[in-house]
This record gives sequence, C-alpha cells and structure tokens, in this order.
Amino acid sequence: MGKLFTPRTLAAAGVAASSLLLSGCLLTPGAFTSELTLSKGGAFTFTYDGEIAAMGLSDLARMGSNKEFAAECYDDDFEETECTAAETAEQKAEWEAEQAKDKAEKEQFVQMMGGLDPADPESAQKLADSLSKQAGFRSVSHKGNGVYDVDFAVSGQMTHGFVFPMVEKMPTMSPFVVAIPRGDGSIRIEAPGFGGNDSMVDPSLAMMMGMASKQAGGDAPKAVLPDGTFTIRTDGRILANNTDDGPAEAGGMQVLRWEVTSGSKIAPTALIALD
Repeated sequence: MGKLFTPRTLAAAGVAASSLLLSGCLLTPGAFTSELTLSKGGAFTFTYDGEIAAMGLSDLARMGSNKEFAAECYDDDFEETECTAAETAEQKAEWEAEQAKDKAEKEQFVQMMGGLDPADPESAQKLADSLSKQAGFRSVSHKGNGVYDVDFAVSGQMTHGFVFPMVEKMPTMSPFVVAIPRGDGSIRIEAPGFGGNDSMVDPSLAMMMGMASKQAGGDAPKAVLPDGTFTIRTDGRILANNTDDGPAEAGGMQVLRWEVTSGSKIAPTALIALD
C-alpha cells in the first residue's frame, strides 16, 4: 500500500499560498480606471476609480488550518485505506509543524497589515475606515472578501515623489503608480502594480488557494485580477514611453494609454519633461 496524498498536502498548499501573499503584493488592482495628468510647471492630478483588493483579509484566516487532525491514507488505486500507527504518527507530526508555521505566517500578516487581524470579522471595515480618513479617498466601500470600491483623486505640485496607494501603518508593497521628479525638470512615471510578472497576481496562487479551501472546508479566496486602463495626459514633452502605439492628441494634450490585464507583461513607464 502507498500514500498518494494526505491532508498535509492541502495544508502545505495553504501555507505556500499565504507565504506568497506575505512576500508579494498585499494590495492589488481589480477592475479600474486610472489617470494621471501632468502640466507644464509641475501641476498634476491623479485619479483611481475602481477596485482594490487586500488579498486574503478574511479567507486567509482559514487557509492551511485543520481544526481537528485526521489521518488519511490511500492505496495505489486511490482507495482509502486504514493508516498504520506509524503513518498516523508521521502525518500528525507534519500537521502540527504546519499548524505552527501557519500561525507564524498569520502573525506576520497581521503585522504587515498594520495590526489588522484576518481572523477578526471587523478587519475589512477597519481597513475601509482607515483609507477613508486619508486625503484623496473620496469614497471607500467594502464589497466582501477584502475587495474595496475606491474613488481616489488628488491634485498638487510635482515637487516630490508620488506613490499610490499608500495606507497608514502599512508598508508600501509594490505600489500601483510611482511618479519621481528629476533634477532636470522631467518626471519619470512607473506603474509596477499595472504590469510585469513581479507585480501581477500569479495564476498559480489561485490554484493553491483552491487546494487550501478543500482542506479548510470552505470556499477559496478568489484572486482579484487587474482589468482596466491607465492613462497619462500631458502638455509636456514625452521623452520616452512603452505604449504600443505612442502618444495621441486630444484637447491640446498628448495622451498615453495602457490596457491593463492579468496578462500584462510590462509595467507602464514614461519619462516626461515639463519645462
């Protein structure tokens, strides 16, 4: 008789998925429309209207956790068989080790989320309340499972770097958009949250979440995938950009536009002189 798979296989998937969440993006874009307007002299306006997902706020609490241990063994014909004492002991030891690791992962997650506990049913609303207090967030509503509808708009002078999103008490994990002024009067814009393999949601994460949900006895957290547009409008000089078609003219402004999907391989970038 052989053991083809056991509960620890699914538990390990939960731990691996939570590890990816902790090491990758905690905030990801969903369906959205975003625009950055840059004017000569340095005036700018940035807007983001759409979804932001805080990965795993509610469902991560269940992933990789079995409340009760139960050994399972299968033979080469995928038929369930009775486990030997040695097999049961081995599985229990591995299950306990995975439980301890999962607990440590969740504690780390809470710290990275500024003290928001994914096991706390009020965490999602706490994050919405925190965002609502920040300048620029005109409205924030929780849709469920850590997905928020956000209406953000801010205007100012590009005298210093700009990053979106930034959340009070949380580290900036792969921001959606970054604008950095240079000493020569140009502005470099990068949108790592809108493209590139390192910033987008790995499809394998959704698969591992699904495996973990079977073990956890619930529905898996659904990975929210990017689906939107990012537009830059400017009356400055476009020195470089990585759009497919280059700038277009509209209303006396030059317009750069990127379609953003889960398959976007390159993060939008542009370099614009505002002198």
